[in-house]
Amino acid sequence: MLTRTAIRERSAAGDDRIPLLTVGEFFAGNADEDSIAPNQVGDGRPELAEIAARLTALEADPAVAWVRVQLHEEMFEDGYDGVAAESVAICTELSDEDVDARLGDLAAEPVWEGLSYDEDEFCDQPAVPDGHRVVTLSWD
Repeated sequence: MLTRTAIRERSAAGDDRIPLLTVGEFFAGNADEDSIAPNQVGDGRPELAEIAARLTALEADPAVAWVRVQLHEEMFEDGYDGVAAESVAICTELSDEDVDARLGDLAAEPVWEGLSYDEDEFCDQPAVPDGHRVVTLSWD
C-alpha cells in the first residue's frame, strides 16, 4: 500500500488533484479495515483481502479496462491521519447488473455511472476505451 505521504506527494507533484490508485497500490499490505467502507466493517462487508481479490478478478475480465480506488478527499486535509478510500472506479463495457453480480455481496450500494467526485478532481485516470464507461462502487 502506498503511504499517505507518498500519496500526498503524488498529488502535490501535479496540481493537487486526488490520484486514483490501482488495486495493488491501495490494498497490498493494507491491514486497516477502516480504510474503505468503515461503516460496513462487521456489518456484512468482507475483509480487505477479499475485496481486493474480487476487484482483481474483475479487472482481469476482458470487458473491464481498469479498476482504480477513489481516495476520500478528507485524507488530504491537515490533521487527518491514514489513508482512506471513498469508493472504487471501474471502467467497463459490462452492464451495472453484471458488475454487481461479478463482485458478489460486498455490502455495497449498486454501482452507478460516474465518479464519486467531479472528474477534474482526480489525476492518474487511465483513458476510457471506446465502448466503455466508468461506474463507481460505493458504500453508504
